[in-house]
Amino acid sequence: MANHISAIKRIRQNEKKRLHNRYYARTMRNAVKTFRSITDKKEAADQFPKIAALIDSVAKRSIIHKNKAANLKSKLAKQVNAL
Repeated sequence: MANHISAIKRIRQNEKKRLHNRYYARTMRNAVKTFRSITDKKEAADQFPKIAALIDSVAKRSIIHKNKAANLKSKLAKQVNAL
């Protein structure tokens, strides 16, 4: 166990941030999963800007890497166009 007060505080802060980041990452993954199950082109085209904004906001907070966000958006755009 850490002996310094600052180290103990850092442990508390890291745990709080880990839970916060996990929530947003999980929310984004669930949204992507539900988006991939859409089969209607019109509905997918309507939902795409919302999912792209969600992915961008998660990448902006450095919860996922910016290249992963770009790859996800690219694959989802391909899916929308293929419908």
